[in-house]
Amino acid sequence: MENELATEVTLLLLIMFMENVVPRPKNRRVLYFRLSEDHFQPRPLYCRINLTVPVLDRFFNDQDTRPDFRLSRESLNALLDLLGQERRHGWGATIETLVFLFWLACGTSYRVVSRAFGMPRSTVHRIVHRVTGEVVAIRQQVIHLPRTAEDLEAVLRGFAGLARHRSFRKAAGAIDGCHVRIVPPSGPDGHCYRNRNLFPSIILQAVCDHRGRFIDTYVGWPGSVHDCRVLRHSPLYRRALYPPPGQYILADGGYPCLQHPLPLITPYRQPLQGVGPQRFNSHHSRARSIIERAFGMMKTRFRSIFLKALEVHHTFVPQVITACAVMHNICIGAGDIMDPDADIVEDVAEDEGEDVLEAVSGAPWRDQLCAEVSALEEVPMDHQYI
Repeated sequence: MENELATEVTLLLLIMFMENVVPRPKNRRVLYFRLSEDHFQPRPLYCRINLTVPVLDRFFNDQDTRPDFRLSRESLNALLDLLGQERRHGWGATIETLVFLFWLACGTSYRVVSRAFGMPRSTVHRIVHRVTGEVVAIRQQVIHLPRTAEDLEAVLRGFAGLARHRSFRKAAGAIDGCHVRIVPPSGPDGHCYRNRNLFPSIILQAVCDHRGRFIDTYVGWPGSVHDCRVLRHSPLYRRALYPPPGQYILADGGYPCLQHPLPLITPYRQPLQGVGPQRFNSHHSRARSIIERAFGMMKTRFRSIFLKALEVHHTFVPQVITACAVMHNICIGAGDIMDPDADIVEDVAEDEGEDVLEAVSGAPWRDQLCAEVSALEEVPMDHQYI
C-alpha cells in the first residue's frame, strides 16, 4: 500500500510539473486527468470534467440539450441507459455519446467537434465510429415489430383512426423509401448511386406504425435502384414474417399491389374510374402519409444529415442512417416529438409498380376494400324507434 501511494504521489507531482512547465496554446480547451483522491473507492474517478467547455457546461448544469444535440434530456438519458457502456478508461461513456450526438447535430464535421470539445480530430473520429457501432448494436431493442397481441391491436386501431374508416382496420404498417444524399465513391461505380433526380444517394426503406415509430428498416442500396427491387431483396419480403395473415401494409404507387409473400395495398392508378376509387385513395393517403411524416420528423431533427450530402465514406453511411432511425424511435418513446418543417421537400414518387404482379396478386383484395369503403356504414340509432 505504501509503495502504491508513493507511486501515485510521484505521478501527481509529475503532472503538476508538466502543467506549469509545458506551454499550452491559447484558447485551447482540454479535459484534465487526475488520480483518485480516495484510495479506497472501488471505482476510482478517471478524469475531471472541464466545465469551461461550453457544450459540457450546458449539459452538466441541466440546461436544455436540444440546441447542441437535437435531443431532449429525457431522450438523451434513455439513449445512455440503453447503451449502458461503462468504461474505466478513455473519455467515459457519457462524454463519448455527447461527442457522437454533437457530430450528428453539426453535420458530421470532425473539425467542428474537435474545437468544441478540445480533443484531437483523430480521437473524435474513433469515438464517432465506436459509438455509432454501439447504437446500431441496440437496433433490435428499439426497432422491432409489435411483440404482443395488444401492441398489434393498438397499431390496427391507430391506422383505422388515421384513415378515418373502419375498412382500414387490417392495416398493420406503412412502407416507403427515402433517399439520403451522399458523396459518391470515385471510380466507375460512382454513377450507380445517382437516383432519378440526378443526385447521389443511398436508399432507406422503412415501415412505421401509426405513431410514426419505425418497426422495420433496410438501408444500403444505391440510389439508382428502384423501390421494387429494394423491397424484393429486403428481409421483410423474403422472410414474410409480418404482417400476420389477413392484414396488410400500406404503400404508394411505386410498389406493386401484392397479396403474397408480403401483403401490400397501393392506391388506384390514374385515371380513376368512378367515385369509389377516388374515395378509397383519399382514405388510403390519410393513413399512408404517416410514413412520410416519420421521415420528415427524422429529417427535421437531423437536418445536417438528411438535407445535405453526408460527407463520410459511403460504406459508413448505412450505419449512420440506422443510428438516426434508432434515435428517432427513442425520441418517440420519450415523447420528444419534433414536427416536420414545412420547407422539407419530399421525395418524388417512383415509377409505378409491376403490372404482372399486381394483376395476379393484390388487385382483387384492393377492389374488395374499395367496395367496403364505398358501402354505407351502419350508424347506431340515437334513440329507440317504435
